[in-house]
This record gives sequence, C-alpha cells and structure tokens, in this order.
Amino acid sequence: MVFRSSKGMLACALALLSSPVWAVGKCERLVATGSPDAPPYSWQDPQDPKHLIGANVDLLRQVADELGLKVEVLHAGKREQALDEVRSGRMDLLLDTPLQVTQLTSLDYIHPALQLNEYLVWTRHDAVLEFNGPADLAQYRGGLSEKARLTPAFEAFAKAQLKLEPAQNLTQAFQRLVLGQVDYVLAGRYSGMAMAQSLGMGNELIARGLPVDRPGLYLAVSHNSACNDSWLRGQLAKKLTELPISGASEAVLQRNVERWKAQMQASQGAPKQ
Repeated sequence: MVFRSSKGMLACALALLSSPVWAVGKCERLVATGSPDAPPYSWQDPQDPKHLIGANVDLLRQVADELGLKVEVLHAGKREQALDEVRSGRMDLLLDTPLQVTQLTSLDYIHPALQLNEYLVWTRHDAVLEFNGPADLAQYRGGLSEKARLTPAFEAFAKAQLKLEPAQNLTQAFQRLVLGQVDYVLAGRYSGMAMAQSLGMGNELIARGLPVDRPGLYLAVSHNSACNDSWLRGQLAKKLTELPISGASEAVLQRNVERWKAQMQASQGAPKQ
C-alpha cells in the first residue's frame, strides 16, 4: 500500500508540474534577445557585453514591469544566432524581428509592431537630386548598408528598379556619400541621424521627403517557450498598443539615439556637436 501511495503522490506531483500553475511560475522571468548591431533599437552593451541595450530593450522592460514580470535581455550572437536561440525555446522572446512568413511555424508575432523603422533618402546637403517618390531614385546611384532590413515588397522593388551599392555598414555608406561615390543612401531615420552626427557629418547630410519603406520591428514569442500562452500574448499586445498613445516610444527612441551617439563619439574620438 505504501508503494502504491508513493506512486499516487508521484503522479500528483507530475500533474502539478505539467499544469498551468507551473507555467505561470516559469513566466515570472522572461529571457529575450535581439540584434546586437541595430542601434538605436538594440545593440550590444559595451559596458556589459553579455547584455543588449537600446530603445526596444527599454520598451520591453517597461512593458514587463507593468505586467509584473522580470526580463533579462541577453546577447546571443549575430541575428541568425539570436533567432535560433528563440526558435529553439532556449530564450523566450525576440525583440526586433521583421515579420517573415517563413518564421510563423516557430514564432508568434505580437501586434502591433514594437517599432516602425522608417527608411529615408539621405543625400549631401548641396545635392541636386529630384525626389518625389521611390521611382525617382532609379536614375541615381544609391548606397545601402548590408545590415539594413527592408520589407519584402520594397526589397523586390529595389532589386528590380534601383542601383544600390552594398556597404559593410552605415558608416561606410555615409562616407561614400560624402565622398560623392553615391548620390544617396537609404537609412533609418534615427540610425541615420545618430550616425551623421557622431561622424561629424550632421551639417553635410540631410534626410529628404517621406519614408520610402517602413518595416516593422516585432516582438516575437517562441512556440517552444514555456511562457508562451494566451495570457502573455494578449497582455503584450495590449501594452504595445498603448505605447504609441502614451508617447513612450518616441521618448525612448530619442534617448537611445543620444546614448548611441555618445558611445560612437567616445569610441571614435569624434568631437561632440
């Protein structure tokens, strides 16, 4: 009888471990990751290389605090490595991923997007460039960082219609622009602003017209995360909907533009403007 009772207790214990109560306990702490090279949205903390910092990190922390959850945002390697960590369930959240149909089998994307990354046309201040829409760019030579993430629709348009020269990063793309090797560069509103200022090019480069592309940067939850349940997804969606209304997104972006600019100036010895 004792043996059977022990089996019964073991069965009860296993049932409790597999119940939602256990899942809720696990979800008191979330582990997230993202791109280590996508400022001002997310980048590796030079003071603490095991972690990421940036606007998306700050917004996720704010949301988690409001939900009573603890979140740690770790550096997991390059973008593909970070994606693999989340798909496997070793980490719960990806905080800056574009919406990709191929990933819907492993990730739940939370709507609305955490941020919309507006890509603008950057030119030299004195450039004579007629620009009223993306089609006007076909007659010019452009530059684009290899790290840029565009929407599939605009990427297809650019490949078919535009003459874009890849650069290793935004620094190189802007340097080519200043030297006259390209007529324009496609770059994010905030990343372009911070890069131009940190390189001492703030008076030489300007952003023109309306955005040519606005890819969303989404928060995504792994299908293999023990924390992935309807309560978490619903609460995250609710909080992300409230962020733009409160003005928090804009304030956090501006603060991280300044943070990244200061780090760039410190690392390059660039004069502050």
